[in-house]
Amino acid sequence: MKALNDIKEVYFIGIGGIGMSALARYFNAAGKKVSGYDKTETALTQQLISEGIAVHYTDDESNISKTAELIVYTPAVPKEHMGLSYYRENGYPLLKRSDVLGEITKNSFNICVAGTHGKTTITTMTAHLLRHSGYGCNAFLGGIAANYNSNFWSSEKNVCVAEADEYDRSFLKLHPDIAVISAMDADHLDIYGTEEAMQQAFVDFSAKVKKGGALISKWGLKKSSSLKADHHITYTLQHTQANAFAKNITSQNGSYAFDVHTPYGTLHNVVLHMGGLHNIENAIAAITIAKHLGIEEEKIKAAVADFKGVKRRFEYIIPPGAINGIVYVDDYAHHPAELEALIKSAKQLFANKKCTVVFQPHLFSRTRDFATEFAASLDLADEVFLLPVYPARELPLEGVSSKLIFDQMKREHKAMMTKEELLNRIKTETSQNNNLLLITAGAGDIDKLVQPIKEILEDIKG
Repeated sequence: MKALNDIKEVYFIGIGGIGMSALARYFNAAGKKVSGYDKTETALTQQLISEGIAVHYTDDESNISKTAELIVYTPAVPKEHMGLSYYRENGYPLLKRSDVLGEITKNSFNICVAGTHGKTTITTMTAHLLRHSGYGCNAFLGGIAANYNSNFWSSEKNVCVAEADEYDRSFLKLHPDIAVISAMDADHLDIYGTEEAMQQAFVDFSAKVKKGGALISKWGLKKSSSLKADHHITYTLQHTQANAFAKNITSQNGSYAFDVHTPYGTLHNVVLHMGGLHNIENAIAAITIAKHLGIEEEKIKAAVADFKGVKRRFEYIIPPGAINGIVYVDDYAHHPAELEALIKSAKQLFANKKCTVVFQPHLFSRTRDFATEFAASLDLADEVFLLPVYPARELPLEGVSSKLIFDQMKREHKAMMTKEELLNRIKTETSQNNNLLLITAGAGDIDKLVQPIKEILEDIKG
């Protein structure tokens, strides 16, 4: 295969994925011809098209590029995919997304952020801090940065900030100078088999940190003593045994002010306009990276204050004060620990409001493996509406549905329903409740309901 710099045309199978689209944008920005396939049209694929990238939605051999010099695919694409089969049978150079990102990061200074949750926000915050402060970086994000409405940007500085995905052990292809591990809760057991095997992959990731590099991990991880790096820094929300933590946290109107203690000194009165105590913790990790790189305190504080968040990470669809009595938050949470952090943080910020959570489980296997834990997390809400499981890459599993979670919930106010039934229920619920905190959560296609729900809420209160 040619060196990446010498390749003139790249084709993507699964181009609408958040990680794949970042790579597509990378090649497009480098002047390569880029095209690709995805199963469904989304706002993201529409954006790619507007940027000059050709996208088609039919798995048909006649639509694919026959002149591409590199085919990039995601492991989520089924093996029987016709385009993928054609390229395999005809000897085209095929690389997984993780292999391409590994190639890109071979000769750069890399900040790689891993973790079963928190990694997208930390990656985006870190990249924003470096960009806003003038330090500079190339960014490969697992979410859309609200400040720039993109998951990728380039820089002349040979520094990469990249989300390090544990799915399919992808993160073991990267070359971190600074690595972050935010969490290693059990997940992706369809890949790893056991929690212990998954945690070992994170230990292996820590060993990838280059000589003289730094590992920044959340304090209290189960395998903390096994993590490897020449320089190991721990962070947490407020535990003073960690090397970096927050003090003097205050909240007002959905935002926070706090001090951050780091091994490099204390930053006073940092302001974060993003909900969720877990996002203060994410900010501590990003701030610690910036301090480790020697970025000035005032530049860090200005960048944090300017951070507008990540799409679908505690995203205010209807912020406090916009519509009297109603706050609407949308979030990508699809793991029990993420749901727990989301609901606890939201209820802490808006303690006087009725908390209604709409949750769409993601993957049959994850629903089966964590039904009990999902039920316990959702019981923290005042009311829960459960949508059917979003299958993503999976075929149905016998006996596995949202009912597995529903039956284990102790919360009295709960219901299972379709998307259509949900929209009708929200019309009814909202008209009867002027003091509502509504949360939609999940990693499937629940995001398609965000705009219709917003319009219902605006119409009722308009």
